[in-house]
Amino acid sequence: MPGVYFCYRSHYDGPLSKHVRHLPGVRVLDWFRQGWAVEDPEQWVEDQLGVDVYGLDSVFEEAAVRQLAPPRDWRELHELLAEHLYLEGEPETHLRVTEHSVRAYTDDDEVELAYFLLDDEVVAAEPERLAYLFQSWPLPAEVTVPDRPGAAFVPVLPARPALPPAGGPGDSYAVLLTFYDGASIATTPPQVFPGVRLPGLAARLRDGLAASGEPDPDWPPELKVLAALVEPADESIEPALRRANAWPGFQQTICEPWPDLPDRTDSPGDGSGGGDHDPVRARRAAFPAVRDDRHPERSMLLVSAHLAQLAMHIDEVFGYQQWFLFDDLWAASHPDLAQSLLRYASQWDPLG
Repeated sequence: MPGVYFCYRSHYDGPLSKHVRHLPGVRVLDWFRQGWAVEDPEQWVEDQLGVDVYGLDSVFEEAAVRQLAPPRDWRELHELLAEHLYLEGEPETHLRVTEHSVRAYTDDDEVELAYFLLDDEVVAAEPERLAYLFQSWPLPAEVTVPDRPGAAFVPVLPARPALPPAGGPGDSYAVLLTFYDGASIATTPPQVFPGVRLPGLAARLRDGLAASGEPDPDWPPELKVLAALVEPADESIEPALRRANAWPGFQQTICEPWPDLPDRTDSPGDGSGGGDHDPVRARRAAFPAVRDDRHPERSMLLVSAHLAQLAMHIDEVFGYQQWFLFDDLWAASHPDLAQSLLRYASQWDPLG
């Protein structure tokens, strides 16, 4: 029986910040045509999709007010949505409609949002773009490809090198699904650490620190925090991830988890010599107390040999942020999931 997959990319929804539902026995065009006849569009959309989708009911409200005829094909649906669907943005850049899909990108003045209605055949035909969209927690951790020299996985969308090649086999990737000041979709490009796999990533991050203990200034703040929290005795990335989960800079009210410190001199000027220049301690002291609605104990962390996944609780309203660290062996064992995850972090529309 044909059906429609719906996915709502929203930081209000669950540890992976997305809501998924399957509607059997209907096509995308049929679903919109059904909405033309309902008395309460807002309630109907929520009943159908299981969530209040920002702005989606507006096209049905407008159809009733203006007595618009329902769309006869996907091209008419596109025209009607472009004219009457409420989006925070222009339809040319924020709306995409095909014969078997509707994809929209908007925001509610707090965070960016995206939603997708996809006929079954689209999901079946594009796993390398859509697999993560419909993946639940946790991601599978097993590795099925042999450990051999060289990279076992080549991403379709290139990741940004975080450090020069380390000279070892394989690569590690950092996908950080975070948000700041309302920007919550594709804010941080995926990073790659060439020449090191996940078991060696903690040591490689420590190697990337300057002599002062400061991380690379070009890194995203999450990587700065993670690298600075790796301790010399750490044999894996897991202890640093646990410390990062408790880092006071990861609160929705703080826009910079690793802020710049004021300029300092080597001497305080009183003849006593240099002060305390520990970069972690200095920044920790600069943050306000952790808010009551931030609950690190609600975060979920799983670390295996080649995949680390963290759903970090931020607050009661905006839920979670997600960090994924994986290497080429995991990616080669789950190529569709890895490719789609890298794409998910890079653009709002996985089919774009």
